[in-house]
Amino acid sequence: MANVEISLPLPVLPQGWAGEKDFKSVGQLTSANDRNIEPVGPHFLAYARRKRHQRTFSEDDRIQAQANVKQVEEEDPDDIDEPEDPLMLQREAKDWKSQDHYAVLGITRYRYRATEEQIKRAHRRKVLKHHPDKKAAAGGTEDDQFFKCIQKANEVLSDPVRRRQFDSVDEGAEVEPPSKKETQKGNFYKLWGKVFEAEGRFSSHQPVPKLGNDKSSKEDVEHFYNFWYNFDSWRTFEYLDEDVPDDNENRDQKRHVERKNAAARRKKKTEDTARLRKLVDDALALDERIKKFRQAESAQKNKRRLEKEAEQKRLAEEAAKKKEEEAKAAAEKEAADKAAKADNKKAKEAAKNAAKKNKRVVRGAVKDAHYFHSSADAPAAQVESALNDGDLIITKIDNEELATLTSKLNAEKDAGKIKQIFQEEAKRLIGAGKATEGEFKSLA
Repeated sequence: MANVEISLPLPVLPQGWAGEKDFKSVGQLTSANDRNIEPVGPHFLAYARRKRHQRTFSEDDRIQAQANVKQVEEEDPDDIDEPEDPLMLQREAKDWKSQDHYAVLGITRYRYRATEEQIKRAHRRKVLKHHPDKKAAAGGTEDDQFFKCIQKANEVLSDPVRRRQFDSVDEGAEVEPPSKKETQKGNFYKLWGKVFEAEGRFSSHQPVPKLGNDKSSKEDVEHFYNFWYNFDSWRTFEYLDEDVPDDNENRDQKRHVERKNAAARRKKKTEDTARLRKLVDDALALDERIKKFRQAESAQKNKRRLEKEAEQKRLAEEAAKKKEEEAKAAAEKEAADKAAKADNKKAKEAAKNAAKKNKRVVRGAVKDAHYFHSSADAPAAQVESALNDGDLIITKIDNEELATLTSKLNAEKDAGKIKQIFQEEAKRLIGAGKATEGEFKSLA
């Protein structure tokens, strides 16, 4: 390789340089060294490689492409190309809108979950494999239709907006809900979990709650179905729009196509909402946890109802018992009052009879005392006065005092002592203020 010598003198300082006056050197410049500069770079290396191996431009590109494919396969051992459908390889580039972009790049196992790096690597592998120059170098035709499909797939999936539009209508990512028979035979949570995971990619709110399992709590299950019954989908259908003509002169036709596309989107959105609602309804109807929760809730309601009925029965029994006790107490009280009244009546009658008897005793005692006269033959005036004094004493005292007086008189037969008893009683009454001096004439 030839050596090239380049002489580069130091530049001349401009006139009036500000450092002329104030410049102070802090050291000395070392002497210049001569170095050899060799021409290098990718283009020079490619030129040298072609000259060395006597290759043309196309031959060198083909060999380098094969080497790059091998290098990519060695760098990305986990990225395995998926089998390519022969019909897909025969696609026309003009039909790119109906193609499965993930299938074209060989990443259907990822689809909407594919990262930007995975898309880049898949595109690079497909380009290295299906480049027209490589096919031509291998002796094939220079058909670049599928290569254009690859480029279009990368163009769509590399653009976040266009990829989102394609993912919105990507049928390959859909999971058909299992039938009732399949659900009964298989695992409900495993089968339906895949369905909701696939549908969850359209949710505007992330993360999407999981279906869970048979041990999920009632709150988690209710949250899951509430989320799906109020599902906020970002799904749009612009990707299926009819192409709007670019002819500016035909503006009416352009507006017509735009209105037609908008109406078609609304219709598809309504249909998709109804489809999703039916899907959630079907899952809810087959979810054994809902039946279990309803049974538990029904049992709890029945328990509360039975407890309420038992409490009402207890209160009714207590009220009836209390009423019965009150009625019994009232009857007993009435009977007691009646008995007491009867006893009181009897006591009053007995007291009345006793008072009558005692009064007779007192009056009899007046007679036994010879009407308080010194001889047995008392004059009529003395008899009347003694009887009046005896009646006056009877009226001045109560029954108890009458009984006491009677008890004193019953044991006495002597007329003088009887008179003395009457005189003491009269004196007591006068002392008690119940009678006045001179009121008892025969006992003076």
